[in-house]
Amino acid sequence: MSGTVAKHVTLVSELSRLVSAHNLLEVSETEQQLACQEEHSDSLQKIRNLMEDTKVRTSDILRSVCLYALRYEKSNSSELNSLKNSLLKRGGLTEQQRDFVNKICAYGGVKYREADLFLNQNAMAFTKRILKGFKGVDNIYTQHTPLVKDLVEQLIKGRLKETSFPFLGNTIKDRPQEIIVFMVGGITYEETLAIHNINKAYAGNIKVILGGTFLHNLKSFMDEVTTLVDAQKEYKTNLRANLSSAMKDA
Repeated sequence: MSGTVAKHVTLVSELSRLVSAHNLLEVSETEQQLACQEEHSDSLQKIRNLMEDTKVRTSDILRSVCLYALRYEKSNSSELNSLKNSLLKRGGLTEQQRDFVNKICAYGGVKYREADLFLNQNAMAFTKRILKGFKGVDNIYTQHTPLVKDLVEQLIKGRLKETSFPFLGNTIKDRPQEIIVFMVGGITYEETLAIHNINKAYAGNIKVILGGTFLHNLKSFMDEVTTLVDAQKEYKTNLRANLSSAMKDA
């Protein structure tokens, strides 16, 4: 027992040291605001403050810039190019990380995603988010809830858009008792927690099973996005070359 306690204390102490050494609370607060709130000016200033903080790792700032890109890439007031330049000037990024902001936009930017990622396109979801903002949050570091939670709850309530999520068979009339969600491309720890909480809330009535091709952390997610975007780019290049060759032969 004493050995287990000692390991726990050692682990917590090391986590606390890392949080303090790299100002991870400030990083987390910025990420949560970018993911959950439509506060462009304040979010932009928070990212710039992180850029100036020598304790914050550039790789941690990269996550915030990626979130900024996904939310504000098409905004008229977007400062994305400025942030990308500042990120590169700061240094400390690997070769993969230096181009990752562009790749995350090519992977899940406004042009390529269908789901309402930030709950700011659908009127009902937007109103729900605004009301939540008025009520406040219990913990600013855990504001975000993954999209899969919203989708599963819509399915349970019979509100899931059939145009985005078509199905075979007759119209679903009764509340489903067992739901299987399998995500090609992988799942995250936050998503598993969200589904766990749904199962607790509907215990005895509904069972949700979550699966995926991979359980991601940041590094594995970056690797997958890079691989997919590079493969797509190569495919398009080869396709253009083949079309050009075919036209000449014709």
